[in-house]
Amino acid sequence: MSLLWPIVTQALRNPHRIAVIDDHRTFLFGQILGGAMVAAEEIDTRTSAPHVGILLPTGGSFHLALLGTWLAGRVPVPLNYLLNSEELSYVIRDSNIDTIITVAPILEVIGGPDGIPDHVQLLDLTKLEWSGFPPLRWPPLPRNNDLAVILYTSGTSGRPKGVMLTHGNLHSNVDAAIIHANITQADTFLGVLPQFHSFGLTALTLIPLRVGAQAVYSARFVPRHIVQLISEHRPDIMMAVPSMYGALLTVKEASADDFKSIRLAVSGGEPLPQATFDAYRDRFQLRLLEGYGLTETSPVTNWCTQHEFKHHSVGRPLPEVTNLVVDEHDAPLPPDHEGEILIAGPNIMKGYYHLPQETSQVFVRLPDPKNGRLVRYFRTGDIGRIDREGFLFITGRKKEMLIIAGENVFPREIEEVLNRHDTVGDSAVIGLADGVRGEVPIAFVEIKDGNTLDVRALRTWCSQSLASYKVPREIRQVDSLPRNPTGKILRRHLVEALKSE
Repeated sequence: MSLLWPIVTQALRNPHRIAVIDDHRTFLFGQILGGAMVAAEEIDTRTSAPHVGILLPTGGSFHLALLGTWLAGRVPVPLNYLLNSEELSYVIRDSNIDTIITVAPILEVIGGPDGIPDHVQLLDLTKLEWSGFPPLRWPPLPRNNDLAVILYTSGTSGRPKGVMLTHGNLHSNVDAAIIHANITQADTFLGVLPQFHSFGLTALTLIPLRVGAQAVYSARFVPRHIVQLISEHRPDIMMAVPSMYGALLTVKEASADDFKSIRLAVSGGEPLPQATFDAYRDRFQLRLLEGYGLTETSPVTNWCTQHEFKHHSVGRPLPEVTNLVVDEHDAPLPPDHEGEILIAGPNIMKGYYHLPQETSQVFVRLPDPKNGRLVRYFRTGDIGRIDREGFLFITGRKKEMLIIAGENVFPREIEEVLNRHDTVGDSAVIGLADGVRGEVPIAFVEIKDGNTLDVRALRTWCSQSLASYKVPREIRQVDSLPRNPTGKILRRHLVEALKSE
């Protein structure tokens, strides 16, 4: 079933209720629906292609484009405006779109319309005009397995892949998250994540639309401005990545009073540093709640809540989602044993767009321990464990695991120790080939303003908490670690830099 019908129903029932407050204007639910109808008419007149690109900043205009594309019976392809021209051109061509919904300011970000392939036409949302409601042209109601959106991965390894999420995937994930966290129409969301990303799309766009809640968006993440928005609008729910939470700590005048309205402060996308968790608890009296998911899982699979919380855990799975930890032979492991995390449920993607071989490699069918029926599991590539109460703990990435003298070592363990040092802002650890040990850890660190890198002191610091073979062989200072648009560190770039030396 599609989310389109319940979202339209919310708008028809509450047309004068505020849906969105963004950098430029306030949108009522009725205005969102009216604009989406106009966008649908315009899409129909411009293209017969099944896929439509969306290149928009975070805000209410994205809602118009997304819903308008669905009303036109098409599949939206949200585009990452932070990609360079070559990467963006690849995604546009790979997704087979000939029309992109956009606005002029975003075209400036990507270097102007010259960054768009010649065969693509642009639909500027700011030039659409409407008064009242156009006639509602209802497309054939999508089925669960019908394609709803194609989201391109950030390309942390090789070319980005188009993740095909169905209407059933999105609907199940949205409804499960609402139940899991007890989200209602009375909640106000703070949206600081890009909506072309699965986290921003599902958690900060579709969930508020589904329940009829208000969302406050900022297209640019400026820490001081975000604190002002929190203080002014008193949101109940905030979702961000750890680097964003870390950046808000730099706002010296921010206080616990600014954050007192927030009942759910969710952190996802990458591991939450202990120092950030401690700072929010001590300075703002706010507990950061970790969640977990991937683009391929729509994305949310697990989520700590205030009532179900364990330190360092990403929580129990959402309703209808199953976690399984397996060994290298895909044999299920007992509680508290570490292995690869597999996920099953109605939220799992249909596959990668026109990549059948890559799709088959990430799925495995295993018997359900309850009834013996084969269940389709998605291989996350993450390593973790599940405790006896069903809480999931993430250890690291399978591909990022270092093997040092025969021992498995995950970068996160070393990074956590480095990040606790007073002079370190953030760190990333990768492996360097070594003829004796197989691999040795190399650390890249961001040093806080006013401090200098002291390699000897940092190595001594690490040796107090880590076995000797885990202490970084080298520690290198960088001005900033390479990151994707949501702040996740791109270790691949560091590996490539080492190889080029």
